[in-house]
Amino acid sequence: MDVAVIGLGAMGNPIARNLLEAGHTVTVWNRTAAAADGLVASGARRAATVAEAMAVPVVFSMLSDDRAVTETFLDSGVLAQASPGTVHVNLATVSADLAREAAKAHAEHSVGYLAAPVFGRVPVAEAGALNILVAGDRALIERVQPLLDAIGSKTWLLGDRPEQANVVKILGNYLIACAIQSLSEAVSVAEAHGIDSPHLIDLLTSTLFPGPVYTGYGSAIAERRYQPAGFTTELGRKDLHLALASAADRDIRLPIGEVLRQVFEQALADGRGSDDWAAIAEQQPR
Repeated sequence: MDVAVIGLGAMGNPIARNLLEAGHTVTVWNRTAAAADGLVASGARRAATVAEAMAVPVVFSMLSDDRAVTETFLDSGVLAQASPGTVHVNLATVSADLAREAAKAHAEHSVGYLAAPVFGRVPVAEAGALNILVAGDRALIERVQPLLDAIGSKTWLLGDRPEQANVVKILGNYLIACAIQSLSEAVSVAEAHGIDSPHLIDLLTSTLFPGPVYTGYGSAIAERRYQPAGFTTELGRKDLHLALASAADRDIRLPIGEVLRQVFEQALADGRGSDDWAAIAEQQPR
């Protein structure tokens, strides 16, 4: 299949590479052109502009936030230049409001739109083992499924409205933030009682709380290991705000989320924006 990938950062680059290795014809674009050099050397075609990339029948994008998606697709005029029937698969974590706005704007230009945010860090993306959360028109999902299979281990169908996938992704990240905070509190109390925190994390993750979230973040907190960042505190705050906004949109309060808002703001004030978001643990007395 012919596919374009727009946004070649830490996640977009391995996604494009896996599509190439699966035998698909891949066109790439990135704001900083040099980010595409390795992929072009491996056989990808470089697009000079977003509009040129949008000439490809299926377009994947992995951009950082609502503003980047808005600037690249909604305010740039590229949708008006896209061929009718083009499908845009947005892999980014964006707000439900933007997902609704994007779906409407794409429909006005006869361009299909799917939301397909992912669970998995860079090593998971490199392995082609992402969990893909997808929502939108079922026929469009079936059309792009071979491409999703090249980058993920499983595709989770979450509804016919794109924002539904984004809400699930936001809630997943919210629960990770809650886990990081609860681990931070547990480690803080344990250390105050003279208990070895790495041993505590090993015990808890081997018994009550197995799984990558508690194991990975628990170890990082116990060892105060926040670099290199798999997901930064700055991005964590962004996703926390998305969770709070999604809840407020339905008149639901997130009391723990309000506590986390203060924790993240203080972590950023302390200069930890580029650290892994496990660094919010340093807001706890140790």
